[in-house]
Amino acid sequence: MTTEYLQTKGRIFDIQRYSIHDGTGIRTICFLKGCVLRCKWCCNPESQEYGIQEMTVQGKTKIIGRDVTVAEVMETVEKDRPYYHRSGGGLTLSGGESLCQPEFARDLLRAARAVGIGTAMESMGCAKWEAIGGILPYLDHYLMDIKHMDSEKHKRFTGKGNELMLENAKKIAASGQTFLSIRVPVIPTFNDTPEEIRAIARFADALPGVEEIYLLPYHRLGQDKYAGLGRVYELPDILPPETEHMERLKREVENCTKLRCHIGG
Repeated sequence: MTTEYLQTKGRIFDIQRYSIHDGTGIRTICFLKGCVLRCKWCCNPESQEYGIQEMTVQGKTKIIGRDVTVAEVMETVEKDRPYYHRSGGGLTLSGGESLCQPEFARDLLRAARAVGIGTAMESMGCAKWEAIGGILPYLDHYLMDIKHMDSEKHKRFTGKGNELMLENAKKIAASGQTFLSIRVPVIPTFNDTPEEIRAIARFADALPGVEEIYLLPYHRLGQDKYAGLGRVYELPDILPPETEHMERLKREVENCTKLRCHIGG
């Protein structure tokens, strides 16, 4: 059997082990460089540019981004195989937008599948269908962000409209090839009203096979990175939503859909 795909090269900026987020069980998260959106609240602004960058971290200059092969990433992923087996975990691709490097993402997932490691991917689905279709055969769990149902507001806060992403969500669900979950970053001033959350939830509920939705409360953990990159953080006055508000939004989802709704995840 050919293993040429193990030499496929890609560009990453971090690998995080022992994560209990972004998929089931204990996971290793591989963060890929590059993104098509410019979300104003992005907590990984160093992911947005594909190019290798310098970022000031605690007064020291850090190089962000390195080129690796699939085989090199898998050396790290393989170290925690016993934890994946016991917990139902595995490899998660994140970013950025993993679909900006479709061949690398596909071959990473393929390599994990080939050795019996579960696979997941966080993605906005903002890519040509051919790129997504090439990945689905190797993907157990697609964690798809849907940020807003209004394309104009989506564009104001992320840089792009939402039409392609919503169309791809329908196609992914209809394919039946992967377990699809919808995730919503809840951002005050952008999409945190009951009406906006209900609209996303109803869309998700209409997708065949979709059973759960995650409401991810806004946080400010990535704010210092903007200064480190010489950039301005565009939402300096936004505060994380209160716990009570998140619980209310959860109830709104449960009242208008059949979906299991989670806060965080």
